[in-house]
Amino acid sequence: MAFTGVTRSYGAVRAVDGLELTIAPGETVALLGRNGAGKSTTLTMLLGLLPPTEGEVRLFGGTPESAVRAGRVGAMLQDGKPIPRVTVRELVGFVAATYPRPMDVDEALELAGLDAFAGRRIDRLSGGQAQRVRFAVALAGNPELLVLDEPTAALDVEARRAFWASMRSYARRGNTVLFSTHYLEEADEHADRIVVLDRGRVAADGSGAEIRRRAGGSSVSLDLAGASSEPLAGLPGVCAVEIHGDRARLRSTDSDATVRALAELDLIRGLQVAPASLEDAFLALTTRAPLTPLTPSTPLTPPATGARPAKETV
Repeated sequence: MAFTGVTRSYGAVRAVDGLELTIAPGETVALLGRNGAGKSTTLTMLLGLLPPTEGEVRLFGGTPESAVRAGRVGAMLQDGKPIPRVTVRELVGFVAATYPRPMDVDEALELAGLDAFAGRRIDRLSGGQAQRVRFAVALAGNPELLVLDEPTAALDVEARRAFWASMRSYARRGNTVLFSTHYLEEADEHADRIVVLDRGRVAADGSGAEIRRRAGGSSVSLDLAGASSEPLAGLPGVCAVEIHGDRARLRSTDSDATVRALAELDLIRGLQVAPASLEDAFLALTTRAPLTPLTPSTPLTPPATGARPAKETV
């Protein structure tokens, strides 16, 4: 899968802005971004439902439309309503019959955790069970790539856990998964790689640990006790400073060096050092400051490339 110079405009608004993104076979990739960052537009173009204004989207060496028709791509989108008077098995079987090399219906139901509900009408399922049906429908064509747009939105904790167990079973077969989510802990736990979008471009690309480290790997907080905060921004390792009343919070790429410098300034009152969370990194990367892409192969303040090194693509 490859996006090359992809832009999608709606009038004067650029939802996607020169996107460069490559995903290799077998990867499980989370797509993160604030509302309006371009996630849904990116997924819609990937599925061939919307053409790019500029640039090219390629799937398995061809167009998204041809990959979808061949059953090589399955998708779970946010929109969708239950179909009345149709059982789970009937729906999955109907969808499977439209593909040239479908997955066995029983296999799709098992992977989605729907064995016990196969004969139940879809309009009589719970929200979590209905979401599993969408997953089974996405599997019906026996896809090599599964695209999930906010797959666990509105699900309770138990339903979310069951869904990800099913998804991991699918991914362990060597298939590729691309999902967008607002649950950062899901991205950290279930993705091999996280891509952060901001204003339609890649702001960061790497594992959760890489993104945390490159966006400021640790949080160092202290009581100012009346001291000036002016020297803090220039301390070794410090890449951001927040002041809340008389307490300062520093984001640092080298907490040891930062703490030593604070000690020399006699600024270690109420000192706390903690690893940065993925949420900290996400917020740092998606502020409204000028965009500075971060990738595993670039320094903290790289040129604006935003692309991950090329691999064999889906």
